[in-house]
Amino acid sequence: MLTAYEKEGVICVEGTVEKDDGSRRKVYNYLVDGMLIDTGPQCLAADLIPFYEKHTFDSVVLTHSHEDHSGMAPWIEENRHVPIYVHPKGVDICAERCPYPAYRQETWGRRKEFRALPFEKVIQSRSEVWDVIYTPGHAEDHVALFHKATGRLFSGDLFVSTKTKVIMESESIPVIMHSIRKLLSYEIQSMYCGHAGYIQNGKKKLRQKLQYLEVLCDEVNALHQHGLSVEAIDRKIFPKKYPIVEISGGEWDSIHIITSIVTNE
Repeated sequence: MLTAYEKEGVICVEGTVEKDDGSRRKVYNYLVDGMLIDTGPQCLAADLIPFYEKHTFDSVVLTHSHEDHSGMAPWIEENRHVPIYVHPKGVDICAERCPYPAYRQETWGRRKEFRALPFEKVIQSRSEVWDVIYTPGHAEDHVALFHKATGRLFSGDLFVSTKTKVIMESESIPVIMHSIRKLLSYEIQSMYCGHAGYIQNGKKKLRQKLQYLEVLCDEVNALHQHGLSVEAIDRKIFPKKYPIVEISGGEWDSIHIITSIVTNE
């Protein structure tokens, strides 16, 4: 299912992926000044293709190479013939067919390989210049896009929610915090998130997330210094286990939050 609407001159493309168990997952991509930011997942192709056929854009910018953000890039490459940009660390990932586990293929679709060009420090849309800010933590090739004149920030998956409960094994809470602090040095107004959508007061929300993570780190480190194991800390702070833990075979889990913090201590 797809819904498109405008916020502050940005077309927000809201996709909803519905699963057999009744769960829903939101994913957003954006069109601004002739530049498409992320493409949406392959599983929404039937909804996204008519949108892409109706709208014009001169370039595609990926906040990172994960399949829910890059899934439609092969179709765009084959049918629209516009350049697709990603951080240099994502170029080889984009050139691989389906480089992610089976459960993610079931959720987001099976993405084909495609050719992506590496970012420079800034990117030009039709009439605007955007800062490309390297913001790893969620992914090694993650970037955010910032427009100084309007304060608009496209944050990819760096924000998602204020209170993080599970992360992938490849993620790092301390690195995410460093990336958020980097973004907070900019005069951010509205934020456009890959899964939370349009957020009017983006800087406030990023501060709230950082504060939550800072308190979490203090709690984890204190418990670790008192001799608790990673597993015991995880049970104490995150007693609830979400279905994604079992579905993903442990790729997503709260214990990865604890491990990334303790490892960095």
